Amino acid sequence: MRTRTLWESFGFALAGLRYAWRTQRNLRIHAAITVVVITLAGLLRFDALRWAILTLTVALVWAAELLNTALETVVDLASPSPHPLARIAKDVSAGMVLLCAIAAVLVGVALFGPALWALLNLWG
Repeated sequence: MRTRTLWESFGFALAGLRYAWRTQRNLRIHAAITVVVITLAGLLRFDALRWAILTLTVALVWAAELLNTALETVVDLASPSPHPLARIAKDVSAGMVLLCAIAAVLVGVALFGPALWALLNLWG
């Protein structure tokens, strides 16, 4: 196997992102939510620590979704016809994404909750 250049490696990574974007509805949903939370964080003028926590949380959910896509693709390659173990692998991988998404919601409540609560109190 020939050694790849750094630019070739980036190209492969971008091709993977493009594939996931085209084929994974949930990734596009995560993207829409990401735009909303980044916009809201900007409007609420998050400090550096909150931005760091938000960035890591978003990256965790995206990484889990991409890992899920990779695992499902490998399972489909290894087991083209339905198999109970293939189903378990896919279900566990989907569970990983769900767990990360739930954690992200809880982090979001901690990050956004106090500021949004304060805004609601101003209006009420």
